[in-house]
Order: sequence, then C-alpha cells, then structure tokens
Amino acid sequence: MVTPLKNRASDEGQPAAPLQYRAAWDTAETPIAQARTAVRTLLAEAGHAPEHRPSQDAQLVVSELVTNALRHAPGPGALALEVNPDATRLRITVSDSSPRPPRLRPHDARRVGGHGLHLVTRLCDRLHTTAQGGGKQIVAHLPLHGGER
Repeated sequence: MVTPLKNRASDEGQPAAPLQYRAAWDTAETPIAQARTAVRTLLAEAGHAPEHRPSQDAQLVVSELVTNALRHAPGPGALALEVNPDATRLRITVSDSSPRPPRLRPHDARRVGGHGLHLVTRLCDRLHTTAQGGGKQIVAHLPLHGGER
C-alpha cells in the first residue's frame, strides 16, 4: 500500500503542514528504488533539487534503512517520510517485524557490507529505535542544509 505525497497547501492564515509520504509492504519484494524515488520526489516538492546533497543524503539514508528492514525482518514493514514546513528537516520512520534493534558493527575496511548504519549515524543528527508490538520502529532525523554542498 502506498499513500501518495500529501501536499502542504493550507488555507490562508493557517500554518503550512508538513509534506508526507507513507508506504507499507507485506513481503521483501518492495523495491528499494521505490523508496529512493519517494524521498527524491518529496524533497523536490519541498524545494530540494535531486542533484543537491540534501536529497542525495536522504536517498542514501532511506535506502540503507529500508534495505536493512527488508534484509533482517521477514515480514511486513513500512516507510514514513515527513518534511517539516520550512523544509529544513526530514523525519524518516521505518517499521519492521524484527524486535532486534540495529547494531553498529565494528569498522572493518576489508568487510563487504555492514557499513550502512555508520553512514546513517554520520548523516543524521538523531537516530532512535522503539519497540512496537513484535517489531520495531527506527526514526532518523536528517537535517536538510542548504541546496548545493
């Protein structure tokens, strides 16, 4: 199930609402490319061009978190994206069916894989995991600094 982008249009005099996107999946067949496209489209709506660093960083974070959910949790999952009204912060929420929290693996330049969470923690200013039902929810807060960097 995919919920289309929600627009931040509001009536005159009311504060702007955040831009949002939500998607849920039942199996591991949800393509990671769909998640990257969603964040790229959402940020373009918020004024962050896809070729600029904020969008590229966001695509990397979303791709890593959704990939980990699909790889390590054998059940339904969900992605929620929300850009605050002034387009300076992206909240990324990934839910999955595994109760195990993500674990940073020790650095090993010779190892293939296992580096994604290090990238996520370097790009995001907050990352936390909350148990929910039989699974968990990972929330990352990514600052969207400037346009080009």
